[in-house]
Amino acid sequence: MKKILLFLAICLGFLAPVMAQDVTEPAVKEAPKAKFTRVTFNATKLINMQTTEMVSKGALQFMISHHFSNIWTKDGGSQNLAQLFGLNSGVAHTYLSFDFSPIDRLNLGMAAAGSSKYEGWAKIKLLRQQTGAKNIPVSVALYSMVNVNTAKNPDITFSGNKFSFLNQLLIARKMSDKLSLELIPTWIHFNIVPYGINNSNEVFSLGLGAKYKATPKMNLTFEYTRQLNMYENLITKNGSILNYNPDLLSAGIEVNTGGHLFQFYIGSTTDASAIDQLARNSSKIKDGNFAFGFTINRSLALKK
Repeated sequence: MKKILLFLAICLGFLAPVMAQDVTEPAVKEAPKAKFTRVTFNATKLINMQTTEMVSKGALQFMISHHFSNIWTKDGGSQNLAQLFGLNSGVAHTYLSFDFSPIDRLNLGMAAAGSSKYEGWAKIKLLRQQTGAKNIPVSVALYSMVNVNTAKNPDITFSGNKFSFLNQLLIARKMSDKLSLELIPTWIHFNIVPYGINNSNEVFSLGLGAKYKATPKMNLTFEYTRQLNMYENLITKNGSILNYNPDLLSAGIEVNTGGHLFQFYIGSTTDASAIDQLARNSSKIKDGNFAFGFTINRSLALKK
């Protein structure tokens, strides 16, 4: 019996420091995990402008957009009704695009932009809104695009003058489960500019976009962009004076069917390319120059 008691005393002697250590030392806290914000916007384009979203790695997206004629043309009279508010005018600017994400945070694409114009672009995700390990309040992406006009133009003898470039810094924040906002500063460079005084190869604009989740499958969308220069009293080679509308205003509805995303909108432009929309928009809001449009998005996973 004495041997048993001695053995228990020795065991307790060894266990006592371990038990004391468990009591006195605080538990090690696990490092907080990063919680990334998802679905700030439901598509790579809000209406006309890009968003910080991109298709996932290994996915291919096909997008088709139509911009119809103005709903109501000043002094158009009965022809406005005959053309079914621009839907039956015989004029629709079509934008066909494909884009692919070869790796995470990189999206590459190309498009037929209408009127013999073609575009290619890259979008890079710089920051992603998150909490936890890091607190990053916004998502940020850089979008760079080149546009080439392949239509024959006797006034352009140097092929490099057919090119123009667009760069956008996309800054977005998901304010809540329902509301997302985006700031869109844009810089456009033309290799050739109109003749006359006070002309520049550079055109700048600043835009604001918003999405409101009305139902689980329907969103309300809004865009406004203001061109900051190169829209007033531009002189052509023939001496004509050009004036563009610096305000681009659009509102729409997104409907998600699961396999497709449909976007229906009305906006103060009939152009399909963002370069024409932001630097050479001839539709005037004060004259009621608004047009219907729609976009269909379809994404396919090329890899598991």
